[in-house]
Amino acid sequence: MAAKVQKIAIVGPAHPYRGGLASIMQSMAREFQSRGSEVAITTFTLQYPKLLFPGKSQTVDTPAPADLHIERKLSTVNPITWWRVGRELHKAKPDIVLMKYWTPFMAPAFGTVARLARKNGHTKVICQIDNVEPHEHHIIDKPCNRYFLRSVDGFIYMSEQVHSELKAYTTAPALFSPHPIFDNFGERVSRDEACARLGLDPTEQYTLFFGLIRDYKGLDTLLDAWADYRREGHKLLIAGEFYASRSKYIEQIERLGLQSDIILHDHFIPDSEVKDYFSAADCVVLPYKTATQSGVTQICYNFCTPVIVTRVGGLAEIVPDGRVGYVCEPTKEGVRNAIERIYEGDRLQRFSEAMQEERKRFTWEAMCDKIEELYHSL
Repeated sequence: MAAKVQKIAIVGPAHPYRGGLASIMQSMAREFQSRGSEVAITTFTLQYPKLLFPGKSQTVDTPAPADLHIERKLSTVNPITWWRVGRELHKAKPDIVLMKYWTPFMAPAFGTVARLARKNGHTKVICQIDNVEPHEHHIIDKPCNRYFLRSVDGFIYMSEQVHSELKAYTTAPALFSPHPIFDNFGERVSRDEACARLGLDPTEQYTLFFGLIRDYKGLDTLLDAWADYRREGHKLLIAGEFYASRSKYIEQIERLGLQSDIILHDHFIPDSEVKDYFSAADCVVLPYKTATQSGVTQICYNFCTPVIVTRVGGLAEIVPDGRVGYVCEPTKEGVRNAIERIYEGDRLQRFSEAMQEERKRFTWEAMCDKIEELYHSL
């Protein structure tokens, strides 16, 4: 049996920063702590400048988790902090510096920290990577990617698309581990209870679009599909903060005459309310135009809520077509047909039951096993 990893330094999003990325890093920290590793998390003093952040707030007001050691030290726009954090890690000599990478904007800070840390001849830098090429492209993406990706000793990737893109930048070892389920949102509640909390009529059916609203996620495709599909007593519930032009989607809803078919909760959904949306919904639709993987599918697995995804990126790798939901083409017709099919007969019930078994593939234990396996191979 390989020796335990004694000391791990995590660098990336964590409390008080909100959202799935912070949840991922904190879940991995807890898993490694349960194995007896010493874990410390370094997160941001500033993650995004306000000018570059499309949402209303980057942080939450909830207390810091008492079971984790989190320090805010790194500013993405202050090179002095990059050098300081890198030198501290160089001196501390953790076995692993574990980083999360999802956008080239993080590359200058993370690449500098990684290069300084690993110069001690002991520390290995491992990256759990969400994306290589971003969904919205900029001219600086490739040089930024090169700077960071070539500073890493090994990668954990969560879709074959990411692995393919990664190989264009580096020959560093890389292992696959699927995105674990998000188990930090609590347990499923009764549909009546969830509807009451959300102010929904429990006698109606709800199809859910969930998460931050960006153009690549295909909400416009879903709205077009819904205009063709619309049924009496069936609503499309859209829950998430707009990171794209709100007016564009509102105009589309009005043009299609969908005002009475849509329930719009256009704000960031706090962790405490996530269970209500996934318990009230019959199914979830991810009509993405591009994707690598999606944390929303893993929330679906957590609550056993059937899901429709488009055939892009790595989504079909996570959602077995016809077992826990449907994989469709990223078109109006494809999405509409999938919605029609999922509501036929007892498919929703069968898909939900199948998720109980399928979800066993997606655990934090498995992810951390892969990280340890990669570390011992370096």
